[in-house]
Amino acid sequence: MPTSATGNPATSRTPVLLCSRRRADAGFTLLELMVVVAITGLASAAVALALRDSAQSELDREAQALVAVLEAARAESRASGVALTWRARPEGFELSNGGTVRAQRWARPELAARSEAPVLLGPEPVIGPQTVRLWNRSAPENSRWISTDGLRAFEVRSSAAAPQ
Repeated sequence: MPTSATGNPATSRTPVLLCSRRRADAGFTLLELMVVVAITGLASAAVALALRDSAQSELDREAQALVAVLEAARAESRASGVALTWRARPEGFELSNGGTVRAQRWARPELAARSEAPVLLGPEPVIGPQTVRLWNRSAPENSRWISTDGLRAFEVRSSAAAPQ
C-alpha cells in the first residue's frame, strides 16, 4: 500500500507533476539558449547591413557597372579593329568610334565622372594607363577610381593610387 510521508508521492500521478515542476525550476536547456543566440545574431546582422550607406553602395554598384562597360567596349574594339573612345558627360558618358556616338546616363543623376583625357579603348591589346574618377556630387569626398595599367583589365579602387 502506498505511504504518504513528506517528500513521498501519494499517487502514481504525482511523480509526473513533480518531475515537470523540477524541470521548469531548473532553467533553460542548452538548445533553447542556442536558438535565442542564433536569432539574436541574425537580427544583429540584418540591422548592420541595413545601416550601410546607400549612397556609398550606389557608387560601388555604378563603378562596377562602368568597369563592365569599359571592358565590353575594349573587347568590342579589339574584335572589330576600330578604336573606341569613352568620354564623361555631365549626365553620364558616351562611347564613340569616330562616327557613331552611344550615350548612356548614370543610374542616379547625382553621379559624376571625370578623366584627364578621353579613355582610348583599343584596338591594340596594350592601351596605356587610363584612370576615371567617379563620385557622388552630394559627397565628393567618397570617390571611386576605375583604372588600368594598359595590360590588365579595368578595376575599381578607393584611392587614386596607380594599379600595381
